[in-house]
Amino acid sequence: MIDIAVSGLVKEFEVGKKILDGLAFQVDAGERVGLLGPNGCGKTTFLRILTGEIHPDEGDIVVAPNKRMGLISQIPVYPAGYTVEDVLDTAFEGLHRMEEEMSALSQRMAEGESDPTLLSRYDKLSAAFQSGGGYETDTNKNKVCNGLSISQEMRERPFDMLSGGEKTRVNLARLILEDTDILLLDEPTNHLDLRATEWLEEYLEKFKGTVLAVSHDRYFLDKVVRRVVEIQGGKAEFYSGNYSFYAVEKERRYEEKLRQYEKEQAKIQQLEKAAEQLRIWAYSGNDKIFKRAQSMEKRIERIRQTDKPKKDRKMSVRFGEREFRGDEVLSIKNLEKSFGERTLFDGVNLEVEGGERIALLGDNGTGKSTLLKIIMGEEEPDAGKLRKGPTVKVGYLPQIIHFDHPERTLVDTMLYDLDCTAQTARNRLASFKFRGEDVFKPVSALSGGEQSRLRLCMLMDSKINLLVLDEPTNHLDIQSREWIEEAVEEYEGNLLFVSHDRYFIDRFATRIWMLEGGKITDFKGTYQEYLAAKERKKLTEAAPAAPTPEKKDRPKRPGGTKNLEKEVNAAERAVAAAEERMYDLEQDIQEASADYLKLQELYQQREALEDELAHLYAVWEGLAADLEEARG
Repeated sequence: MIDIAVSGLVKEFEVGKKILDGLAFQVDAGERVGLLGPNGCGKTTFLRILTGEIHPDEGDIVVAPNKRMGLISQIPVYPAGYTVEDVLDTAFEGLHRMEEEMSALSQRMAEGESDPTLLSRYDKLSAAFQSGGGYETDTNKNKVCNGLSISQEMRERPFDMLSGGEKTRVNLARLILEDTDILLLDEPTNHLDLRATEWLEEYLEKFKGTVLAVSHDRYFLDKVVRRVVEIQGGKAEFYSGNYSFYAVEKERRYEEKLRQYEKEQAKIQQLEKAAEQLRIWAYSGNDKIFKRAQSMEKRIERIRQTDKPKKDRKMSVRFGEREFRGDEVLSIKNLEKSFGERTLFDGVNLEVEGGERIALLGDNGTGKSTLLKIIMGEEEPDAGKLRKGPTVKVGYLPQIIHFDHPERTLVDTMLYDLDCTAQTARNRLASFKFRGEDVFKPVSALSGGEQSRLRLCMLMDSKINLLVLDEPTNHLDIQSREWIEEAVEEYEGNLLFVSHDRYFIDRFATRIWMLEGGKITDFKGTYQEYLAAKERKKLTEAAPAAPTPEKKDRPKRPGGTKNLEKEVNAAERAVAAAEERMYDLEQDIQEASADYLKLQELYQQREALEDELAHLYAVWEGLAADLEEARG
């Protein structure tokens, strides 16, 4: 069954520049599809068309009837004063209406009404309420909030007072609680920390509906999607696999198309040379030769079928490195920082030596960016000392990019800040994919990702030996992330970075600082080694090795095994009797589905009986084990 069918979609915002040009594909029910392409290729435009926010110039999108669809990036407008808890409760509006109607019907029945249609309506509502999870709404809400790091304090805050990232997280929680049939994810991991991202991945693995995800998080795409649709030139290219398959297959297709193009061009050159020679001979008046030349030219046109495949040029840049002398890069002693009554961290003691590449990890709000700001001298610690080596020169790319003069053009920004020539500025901007008229745009007109790229372009010229990056890949498309990674790969100095991009962490970290509970766990090793060590620790804590007790002779039971056999038989009969009572209780629950008050009472009885059964099973298992041992 098809959930989403797209055919001949065309959309242009500027005359002659079609952002979508005949886009066509389909998504089957239950599929996990990743929608990829560089920033500006039309992914978000497509999602806006899909949700009805804008209309296409041509083409159609058909969504399967009676399927509920939710988009993460769209934040609904809620009434003034709505708290986060109120927003989350909107996911259960249908269940709340059912509950209110059931309560009203129950009241009417208690007052003596016995209309069969009344009982029938109550019966249907009760069944729908139970199957829809009406009795588990609070449990489900707590699970989702814990998974997405939505604290109880945050749930009590007004929704309007949240940041954009927090609103996105709450909206994601609401959509999950709504149990949407088709989930549209537009950069869902941008505002999630590592723990929340991993929770979302686990949820999507169990999710039975359809997922269409726009994401630049390569780990997330590998874990979640099973098919990739790439928007290229306004049209769709298809790849039957996750991101890793897509990356390899895309390169293979490029190489194959390039070989086909080169083969065609060699054949065309050969034929063109022959046709030119025939034309020269035809000037002597031989019409047959002239016709052969014309025939050969038509053959050349038939061969011209493969366009030369295009591949974006890589950024030919690298960080300017300053020679480092000495072993000590950074020394941190008893560092503390609080905001009001809230302590971010205390007792932090760390030493950084030359050549280390450190990933500073932790949940959102634990103080990672604050620690970086203290290292950069932008914040003062409450206590403790921080000392950099005498030859250390720091380069810093903050999470939130700020320019003192956003009204200046890109080329003017380079001229003023780097004191270079106009040609040097143009060359450096071009190496960072700012070309043509783009260099005369004001900085304020750039997207968040483009501003990060510009700041990085300016940073590359600095002679540094300690590079500090705060979420360097946020808001960047996959291609831009790869550019930054190539630049960092060639940089041989010290690296300290905060990131939620597990691909980036995995590639560069040789040491992990995990900030949680106000303390930093210092692990010397790669990210994968850290995860393995964490898993081993979890297993050890879950199953602690108990000391082996000295074996003592158990006192023999009076009567040998005969009495023990009687006790085992009695325990079996008790279990069987309890199971019969449980069966009868289940029948009563089905019969009382139209009586809300009776149903509540029966559910309580079932819980008590389940506890009793568990106890009876434990007694029976213990006696059975004793009997086996007594028999030898």
